[in-house]
Amino acid sequence: MFDRLKEEIASIKARDPAVRSGLEVIFLYPSFKAVRSYRRAHWFYEHGHFFIARFISQRSRKKTGIEIHPGAKIGKGLFIDHGSGVVIGETTEIGDYCTLYQNVTLGGTGKDTGKRHPTLGNNVLVGAGARVLGPFKIGDNSKIAANAVVLEEVPPNCTAVGVPARVVKMNGIRVANSDLDQIHIPDPVSEIMCKHLMYIEKLEKKVEELQAEIDKLKNEKS
Repeated sequence: MFDRLKEEIASIKARDPAVRSGLEVIFLYPSFKAVRSYRRAHWFYEHGHFFIARFISQRSRKKTGIEIHPGAKIGKGLFIDHGSGVVIGETTEIGDYCTLYQNVTLGGTGKDTGKRHPTLGNNVLVGAGARVLGPFKIGDNSKIAANAVVLEEVPPNCTAVGVPARVVKMNGIRVANSDLDQIHIPDPVSEIMCKHLMYIEKLEKKVEELQAEIDKLKNEKS
């Protein structure tokens, strides 16, 4: 148990340059507390003590802002950076040494039964605000950009961005015909506003032309 504890502390220290010591991780990092509580809750869940399991997980959620269902299956070395607003559903499976940022949801769409939540491979990174929804897999070493909404499988060693998310890099090489990256993500609201502005400009020009014709007719009559 102590070896696993030391391993998880070392894993967090390796991925967070803000960490000064192992004691800081133990006493001050909500991610560490949430994952440790999950381990206890999961043990009770696996042994059929569902009420106690949920009690532990809900108590941890109130303290850390991180909600991990005790039925989820989580490998070693999970790091939840900052943590507020993270939700991990009951049938979620997470591999080793994954990283989640704040406001990440590993959830379902409400359309599936049984396996409802995603499976993350090893060394997967999910950016802040991302939503991964459904019973599919995110392959090993893949990255999900901040605020992406992933609704289908992502192969290993890929980067997925956008709403809905699509793969823009595979094995470090940009995917052909991809015009997206992790920074320059299209804003659908801005695109619609631009279309409306262009339409308004056309209407204003047409009104000006009509007004000019009306003024011309008035001048001819006078």
